[in-house]
Order: sequence, then C-alpha cells, then structure tokens
Amino acid sequence: MTTPTAFTHPGIAFGCDYNPEQWGPDVWDEDIRLMKVAGVDLVAVNIFGWSHIEPREGTFDFSRLDDIIGRLHAAGIRVNLGTGTASPPAWLARQHPDILPMAEDGTRRYPGGRQAYCPSSPVFREASLRLVEAVVDRYDAHPAVEIWHVSNELGCHNALCYCDESAAAFRRWLREKYGTIDALNSAWGTAFWSQTYGEWDEILPPRATLSARNPGQQLDFHRFSSDEVLGQYRAEAEIIRRRSTTPVTTNFMVTAHIENLDYWTWAADMDVIANDHYLDHRLADPGAELAFAADLSRGLGHGAPWILMEHSTGAVNWQELNLAKEPGQLIRNSLTHVARGADAVCFFQWRASVQGAEKFHSAMLPHAGTDSGTWREVVELGGILGRLGEVNGSRVVADAALLFSWEAWWAADSECRPSQHVGYLDQVHNAYRALHDQRLTVDVVAPGSDLSSYRLVVVPGLHLLREADAAALAEWVRGGGTAVVTFSSGIVDEHDRVWTGGYGGPLRETLGVHVEEFAPVAPGTVLTLSDGSRASLWSERARSTGAAVLATFADGPSTGSVAVSRNRHGAGSAWYVATHLDPDAMSRLIADAADAAGVGAPAVVTGADGPIELVRRRRDDTSYLFVINHGTTPARVEALGHELVAGEPVAGALAVPPGAVRVIREEGTA
Repeated sequence: MTTPTAFTHPGIAFGCDYNPEQWGPDVWDEDIRLMKVAGVDLVAVNIFGWSHIEPREGTFDFSRLDDIIGRLHAAGIRVNLGTGTASPPAWLARQHPDILPMAEDGTRRYPGGRQAYCPSSPVFREASLRLVEAVVDRYDAHPAVEIWHVSNELGCHNALCYCDESAAAFRRWLREKYGTIDALNSAWGTAFWSQTYGEWDEILPPRATLSARNPGQQLDFHRFSSDEVLGQYRAEAEIIRRRSTTPVTTNFMVTAHIENLDYWTWAADMDVIANDHYLDHRLADPGAELAFAADLSRGLGHGAPWILMEHSTGAVNWQELNLAKEPGQLIRNSLTHVARGADAVCFFQWRASVQGAEKFHSAMLPHAGTDSGTWREVVELGGILGRLGEVNGSRVVADAALLFSWEAWWAADSECRPSQHVGYLDQVHNAYRALHDQRLTVDVVAPGSDLSSYRLVVVPGLHLLREADAAALAEWVRGGGTAVVTFSSGIVDEHDRVWTGGYGGPLRETLGVHVEEFAPVAPGTVLTLSDGSRASLWSERARSTGAAVLATFADGPSTGSVAVSRNRHGAGSAWYVATHLDPDAMSRLIADAADAAGVGAPAVVTGADGPIELVRRRRDDTSYLFVINHGTTPARVEALGHELVAGEPVAGALAVPPGAVRVIREEGTA
C-alpha cells in the first residue's frame, strides 16, 4: 500500500464534469478551446465510462479515453479521473440479473437508469474491481491525472438493498457487531410483538410489512447499508493505493434529503473531502442550506479545505419545479462555497446534454452556446477565481459549532414518532438559518467532537444521543461554554431505547428542565409564547428543575409549561427550546445566546437590505474576509487591507455593490 500525497492544485481549481462520450472528436477540440477561455483547469472524465471502455466482458478499449486525456493534457488541463464504476453496463445485468437491487417490497429494479446494482453483490464487486485495475494500470503514470475519483455519488439511488445477498451480508454485519443473538435481541427490544430471534438465519432486512417495523432493526440496517456502500469505495481505493500515490476521493452528497450514508464514518477514508451540492428549492431558505452544506463538508475534513466536485450553473432537472438562477447568483453561490473552505469549484457539467435524462440540467456551456448570460457569468467566475488563488490552503475561522448526526436523523424520522410533520432536518435547518441570519460562522461537527475551541454550540433535535457524547457536551458547558439545545434531543440511546425518567435523558441536569410529555400540534396551528414569540408544530409539558424560565406557552396543549429556558451549569449555561420557533423568534434567541457567549459576526456591516454573508479564512498571519451581498442595495463593511476581486485598497471601509462578492486580504487581524 502506497502513501498518497495530499491534493494540491495551484490556486483555486475551476472545473467540471466532462462527458466526451456524448460528443464526437470534432466537438472535443472546440470544448477544450472554450475551457481555456473560461479558465477551466480541472476536468472530471470517465465518470460513467464503463460501457465505453469495456463494451464486452473482459474486452477493453481505451482509445477514446486515451485521446481525450491526451488532448486535455496538451492544453494544460488537469484530470480528475473516474474509475468508471458508477453504473454497470447492460451486458453485466443481462449475464447476472442477481446483481440488480431489490426494493423493500421485494421487487427488483432494472437497468435503464443508473446504479442498477446491489452494493452487497460479489459479482458486481468482482467486475467493478477488474475495471478499476485496468483503468489504474493504464493511467496512473499519466502526468495529467491529479486526483482519482472513485465511482460517483455512491449510494445515491441504491444505498438500501433488500435482496437475499444483502440479507446475508446484513446478518454477517450483525454477528460482528453483537456477537450473540441474545445481545441483538436486547438491542432491538425484540420482546415486543413476539419478534425474538433464536437463530441468525431468521433475521431479514426490514422489508415491507403489514405494520410498523422494528425501529432498532431499521436503525442498524441504515448503519449496515452505509458501511456496505463504504466497502465498495474502500475496495476500489485499495486497488488505486497499491499502485499509486495520487490522492483518492469520491463525491459526497452533503445536501438536503440525502440521508442514507453516515459520512462521519466515511471521512477518514478520503484523502480530501469532496462534495456535490445543488440548491433545493423545496426548502424555505435554499441559500442558508447551501451554506450549511458547505460548513458540513468542511467539518467532515476537520476544517481542511475541500473540493466542490459538482454544483449547477442554473436549474437542475430533478425537482418538481426547476428554477433558473438569477443573474449573478451563479457567482455568489460558487463563492459562498469558497468562503466556507472550498479550494476547488466544479460544475456538472461542461456542455449541456442534448439527450438523456439530464438534457435539461444546466451546464457551463448551455444549449444556447456562448452567446448567453450563463456563459458570460462562467467566464467572469473563472476570472475571479484566478484572482483569488492566494486564498488556497487557508482555513475558515469559527467560534460557534452545530452538532449534526446521521444516526439521529435515522432515529428521529422513524415510522412511529410523535408527529410525522416534524423531521430532524426541520430543526437543523431552523437552527442553522438563525445562525446564518446573525452572520455567525459555524463549524458543523459530530456529537462527541472536541468543543474546546468554541464558545457557542447549537444542538438541534439530537434525538439519538450516546451517554458519552452527552457527558462531553455537559462537561464543555460546565467549563464555561454556552449551548442551545432544541426539543427532541436526548430521547433515545444508540439502540433507539428511550432514556427514562423524563425526556432529555442524559442532558436533564445540564438543561435544568424536566420534560414529562410531548404535545405536538397540527400544521398551521400557531402557538404563542408568553414573551410574544410565535411557534408551531411542537410543544412539551415541562417544568424547570433549576433553569431560569424565559418564556412559557401562552396557549395550546402545554399552556403554562416551559417553552424557553436558560440554566447555569458550572461556569457555563444551557438554553433549551421546547418548541419549533418561527424564524424571527429563533433568530432573536440565537442572537441573545451568541451575545451571552461573546460570539459575533466577523465584521461590522451597515446599509444592506438583504442577506449578507461574512466569513473569514486564515492561513498563518494572513486572513481573508469574504463579503457576499445578496441584497439590492450597497452594503458597507468595516475593513482594512486590499480587496482581491476588484483589485482596490480598503482604508477602513468598503462599499459592496448589490449582488456582488468582495474578498479582502486584511491588515491587522491576525
């Protein structure tokens, strides 16, 4: 096994997915010419190349891939080289239909889309690794290859497979985890509904049933499935690392509604974190979710710079309503990722497809060609990134953190819960949006992380909470930290077993509140608090056991109970929010907590009529302040130094035009 080098690229990489197999060589030359015009210097190829380079089993044809990699290299463009395993070719499924994934209702899913394979299939694994060996042996020594790209968006469609092969793999995973069938029965609470198992072979994946399924079984199946997909990554990466020192990664999907993979358990296997992100217009605030995803991507790498492997120039093709981006939004969105730690900005894709499922997905070179607003904005972005090269390698500075857990997501959103109208991400997004509104820079970290560098930690709806992780949070508060914890936190342990004695379990002493009963309300019901705040969806029948009560429920099923409280715990304090506050109320509460913790925005801004993002990146004694004006009026930021986008000195203050981004190399802040 070789030791990989770190991912290094001069300046901020500007790149794209390129699918030359959709075009002829006459188009390739024009594409490469235009890539140079735009400033593109990193191109992903062979992402979906399997059927092109292995058209029949064991027969490889690398001629076209050789050609395009050679042309890119001759133009000075580096290559992000895919292993090609993202979707199996039709011949593999025809010869081995048992590789096809099975849905929870027991029906197979067929070729014709992508990722038509079971992650536990040994036949798929063998065929895919044979392909990886051939690709690596051919291209590892090629000077164009800057990074290896394993598969593509692993588990996006097929993370959960319920076939017999998956069932056998699930049982092997369970035996390794629990050791004995009695330990499994205890963990899953199988005494309920006569579900007790006597032999391992009696256990199946949580296939569709006539009633609700066992929550412990479902939680472990999520864990197993995440591990099983990670196993495909590890198998491919191992082949690469036996032959190569070039860094290896895959593109995560840290974005709204992608929940099946626990990336905290994946991150250590990556030589650099890479993420795909697309604005989700099904959310109330897509811009805040973009910032959250970028902060979480950075958190997965413990603060190190990361790669934005995919995002869009405009509309996607897979939402119910695919909205185009407004003029200037392409640049603002891209530089938000850079502000939050990305050292590479890449798009899906270079040239818009004219056929296939993604023909209406936006691209750097749209169907309209170079005489288009999108193309002109792409070229402008390329120029800006060229001027920001010195930012490369710097790290984001944050005094606040937000705890996020895929396990808590799985447990909180189980089939039988107090309200199907409240989900884990509802709380996460509500809390993060409030932090975003206050222009606070946030690291997104896992429960149990070292919190010593933070003064404010927000814990939204951490439904599943291990005792050790609760103790770490309590000790941090006791040492002087300020925590804000929202409802449905500390409800179950790692086995989805309820902490008894009052909800909040191992956090009860820290919060100084005893929660006796949940009392959710129907969507559209407005709850009023004693301080005039408004809330919805959730209330609790709770009393203080030492916390100062800041607001109670003025109406609804929990009238008179604690709604918001603050508890002194050692040298620190813990705030508790027992309802889903509306955005304005949540923003005010976070502002009060941040003020109490001594946490503020990175700079003072005045004059803006819309959202302003402020993020500071630092390397050694040099810091860079990103100012992103999403409003319609100029904003004025207090700063001293040199602005890199427009190339002008900043002597105390800088006007940032509406819709613009400015990046200031600061003086006197290090």
